[in-house]
Amino acid sequence: MSRVYNFSAGPAVLPEEVLKEAAEEMLDYQGTGMSVMEMSHRSKAFDQIIKDAEQDLRDLMGIPDNYKVMFLQGGASQQFAAIPMNLMKKGKAGYIITGQWAKKAYQEAKKYGEAVELASSADKTFSYIPDCTDLPITEDMDYVYICQNNTIYGTVYKELPNTKGVELVADVSSCFLSEPVDVSKYGVIYGGVQKNVGPAGVVIVIAREDLIPETPAVENTPTMLNWKTQADADSLYNTPPCYGIYICGKVFKWLKKMGGLEAMKALNEKKAAILYDYLDQSELFKGTVEKKDRSLMNVPFVTGDKDLDAKFVAEAKAAGFENLKGHRTVGGMRASIYNAMPIEGVQALVEFMKKFEAENK
Repeated sequence: MSRVYNFSAGPAVLPEEVLKEAAEEMLDYQGTGMSVMEMSHRSKAFDQIIKDAEQDLRDLMGIPDNYKVMFLQGGASQQFAAIPMNLMKKGKAGYIITGQWAKKAYQEAKKYGEAVELASSADKTFSYIPDCTDLPITEDMDYVYICQNNTIYGTVYKELPNTKGVELVADVSSCFLSEPVDVSKYGVIYGGVQKNVGPAGVVIVIAREDLIPETPAVENTPTMLNWKTQADADSLYNTPPCYGIYICGKVFKWLKKMGGLEAMKALNEKKAAILYDYLDQSELFKGTVEKKDRSLMNVPFVTGDKDLDAKFVAEAKAAGFENLKGHRTVGGMRASIYNAMPIEGVQALVEFMKKFEAENK
């Protein structure tokens, strides 16, 4: 069976090398006589897996020693509640709304305190990043929240907002490990792994130690959402998503082998340029995002004709290009070209798009 080019926004493409390694170890992980799926999370073998994964992630991102790394369950969406529960000591936070996930996080935060909309790009269907140089941030805010890369709408912050000294919290789910990042600029940086790092079911939270409260800011915060409980237990308060963490660890090692995040950024820029350059000169397909805010990871585009969009998606699928249909809230098409998407996949997609355009003028 041949592999398709999988442009899914998540769960998404994983490095073939990692999948092959996992397949080889499925029945017997390094002489243990069992699969990681069967292994106790208290065993020496798994303890080494999770410790190695954390160290490799710290190496890749240059995570300072005063930040805790937590491998948790529930995906990024569960952190929409955990963040205000842990951080809203003064009961107020600012949110920049640049897409569906930031909006959902904002709506969730309103259940636990005063969530203030600082800026929004909803007026143009989230097709740009608003000016964040002088936001109405006040000193009584506990944090400012962003979704750094917007999977659905294909925008990304090229520069972080001016938070005027207030802690920055960022959901980086769809740009996780796609390029170097200065972790020290964030109070909390977190992401679900199923877009660019591993299989669904794991969320990685990287939080500065002084922001992890002795007791959560919100009374009656569930134990599982209490960051201190999780941090003190080194992500092993209960059974973690063991197999997902194991795969993430393999992806971290693959990224190191590929040359680290500087090398990935260069490759991702090259891949994105191939697709964006074609979209910019095409007479049929059009990108939907303002050029200055284009994501390297998620590329939405349209023909302007819903029937023609549907035809393209169907013919692309038949040709081995999977999951190109756009999100249900925006329609059109979307190609997610995460780290593990080979450059050959993007080149093949553009050739197919050229052929489709020639046949459908």
